[in-house]
Amino acid sequence: VQLQASGGGLVQPGGSLRLSCAASGSIFSINVMGWYRQAPGKQRELVASIISGGSTNYADSVKGRFTIDRDNAKNMVYLQMNSLKPEDTAVYYCNAVLQRENKGAMLVYWGQGTLVTVSS
Repeated sequence: VQLQASGGGLVQPGGSLRLSCAASGSIFSINVMGWYRQAPGKQRELVASIISGGSTNYADSVKGRFTIDRDNAKNMVYLQMNSLKPEDTAVYYCNAVLQRENKGAMLVYWGQGTLVTVSS
């Protein structure tokens, strides 16, 4: 199983970016998909997550600015980031909790990370 993230880049404060993450390989079902970020010198933190039924969870710092959604048929998760601030600068990682077979164990996978830089 691989998670491939894309969409990072350099954006000015107030701008927008959309991150995408595709899960591929032997997957039976994906329970939770999410985005985490890690800024220089800081611990990795949860940004947003979404379960298969569509319920979402956001860090307080991004509520009202970021939106997570997923395409279950394509095993993809997206993060629309609006009104970006310099403090949003970080490497963003996608994450999935999934089963590789029916009644199998829940396994956690991480993408490789994509850098988001918010700067003028």
